[in-house]
Amino acid sequence: MADVLILTHVDYCPPAHLATVLQARGCSFDVLRVDQGELRDYDLEQSRAVAVMGGPMSVNDPLPWIAEEVTALQCLIARQVPIIGHCLGGQLLARALGADVRAMGYTEAGWQQMQRQVEAADSPWLAHLPETFSIFQWHGDTFSLPEGAQPLMSSRWCDHQGFAWGDRVLALQGHPEMTVELVEAWLDDWAHLLDSGQPSQQSINEMRDNLPARVKELNRVAEGFYEHWLTLAGL
Repeated sequence: MADVLILTHVDYCPPAHLATVLQARGCSFDVLRVDQGELRDYDLEQSRAVAVMGGPMSVNDPLPWIAEEVTALQCLIARQVPIIGHCLGGQLLARALGADVRAMGYTEAGWQQMQRQVEAADSPWLAHLPETFSIFQWHGDTFSLPEGAQPLMSSRWCDHQGFAWGDRVLALQGHPEMTVELVEAWLDDWAHLLDSGQPSQQSINEMRDNLPARVKELNRVAEGFYEHWLTLAGL
């Protein structure tokens, strides 16, 4: 059984830079497609850390595997397994903790500036970060804060960009796992879903501008999250 369990929901939202970090650290990991039923027979008792990736679907969609995944996350939270959620993964964690997830009425997309929340001044999840920093975004839903959650950061277009719950759960609205190749693939394949007329969305040219340097800095943001998460798991 692998040290780390990674839950995915579509082929174009892979672990990406997270997989690179795990390989460099010598951590074994299993990648499951929850939407294809691969979580159903997996022994959750053995996982030391869990990551939940993104996807184009909504937590509110009538898909039977969403309820199954929420139940699995509730079991993992009860076991105090360190968990980190990315975009849809963060929304699934919010739902597992009893919070609402709703449509914003617009899409936040591109390199968006994060602002650290006052309540997060002492958060170990943000210890490696300045007051403001960027995370790549692509989402039309947002989560409310679960009862007892610590708000971590916000953006101009999304009040809740991340929260910690207890000392072992991190839910993120954005995509710190992105690589240059993955950003390029999304922009090549899904540009028709964007509307640069919405002020909450960058243009494709803006998203591609200085892309290697932006991703390098994003990798540093992600690695701080991942290091704390793996340390909590004893990995």
